[in-house]
Amino acid sequence: MLDHDGTHLSPSEAVLEGRLRGEGLTFALVASRFNEFFVRPLVQGARSALVRHGVRPEDIAEIWVPGSFELPLAAKRLAESGAFSGIVALGVVMRGETAHFDYVAGEASSGLARVAWETGVPVGFALLTLDDAEQAVHRAGGKAGNKGTEAALAALEMANLLRDLPAFARKFRR
Repeated sequence: MLDHDGTHLSPSEAVLEGRLRGEGLTFALVASRFNEFFVRPLVQGARSALVRHGVRPEDIAEIWVPGSFELPLAAKRLAESGAFSGIVALGVVMRGETAHFDYVAGEASSGLARVAWETGVPVGFALLTLDDAEQAVHRAGGKAGNKGTEAALAALEMANLLRDLPAFARKFRR
């Protein structure tokens, strides 16, 4: 593979991965108050992960919305503000006896994906769709880890990747 000036790129120069470095980055944690008992540990996991990787505590905003259905709108406004390197959306939707679960989970999920696509701001996704409280406990710091932590790390990695992409892509211009 050739660089833009005709020199060869080494295989390692032709690979870009996001880094887990939070220095100088800002994040918004958007959390659903509905099922707060299960959501709060997700928020704590997300915050701890970001701080552990160099994001200053004062560079992490925490916003609570009524329910998971409201996550995309708040995330979109925050992303459009230009103040945040990434957004982490956190919520828990539990299956009930009606189709309400499917509508809320589906619309919130697709809405959060649209936020990332439309704004170019990474959205870490920890909207847990579960059958019962036991599953929620396992995914909010129990046996299955903390999905809030995982979502924050994904947003952090993508924030770095998106920041580095323009310079990386210039290597491939002909």
